[in-house]
Amino acid sequence: MSERLKGKIGIVTGAGSGIGRVCAIALAREGAHVALVGRRRDRIDEVTHEIGDSAFAIPADVSRTSEIEHLLDQTVRRFGGLNFLLNNAGVLHVGSAEQITEEQWDDTFNVNVRAVWLLSRAALPHMRKAGGGSIINVASTLGVVGARNRAAYAPSKGAVVLLTKSMAIDHGHENIRVNAICPGFVETDLTAAVIGQAPDPAAVRRERTAAHPIGRLGRPEDIAGAAVYLASDESSWVTGAVWPVDGGYLAV
Repeated sequence: MSERLKGKIGIVTGAGSGIGRVCAIALAREGAHVALVGRRRDRIDEVTHEIGDSAFAIPADVSRTSEIEHLLDQTVRRFGGLNFLLNNAGVLHVGSAEQITEEQWDDTFNVNVRAVWLLSRAALPHMRKAGGGSIINVASTLGVVGARNRAAYAPSKGAVVLLTKSMAIDHGHENIRVNAICPGFVETDLTAAVIGQAPDPAAVRRERTAAHPIGRLGRPEDIAGAAVYLASDESSWVTGAVWPVDGGYLAV
């Protein structure tokens, strides 16, 4: 086991699958103790079992203030503090401004934006007590540029990008760093579902792949390396960064 994150304590949301799962495993492998948060108990239990004693599962809906307070209390009680937070939980509703329903819009902003704000806000006192910390927000390349049929998702990720920058300015003097990772199209259950719903999934996959100059879609492991770096002291002078990990998508 590496010691890049030895002694660090963190929370990973959306930890039951995809990017969150792989990031949680990578963070623990580097020596961190991690609280794994997700709505589905069975999934986060599986990841916890895979990691071992340095992880524990907390089923929670991170868009609810009462559940956020509970998961923070549980984490601090179990591990003794908090050094980093990976805000990864997210939802994607496909559609134009006319097609997206009010319920889908509200769900998108509750999970993708409000939960990031609520959990980050609640984490701040614990990070101050620890002498600093790192908040890592998983945004998206679509928080930087728009896309067809992403009339709710892209604005929500744009909000995450600017929340990241604003918090970095507000809390830098406290040694609390706030950064955003902007993945391109990554192979996860969520993206597989989006492709699968298309009239011609094979054509959509080819189109998505061609949009990335590196010639392939992303893997959750591509994002995990960035998360480990931002959680570690190696990034102690990095804050307010919006980091594309996107196979060159934003370079086109």
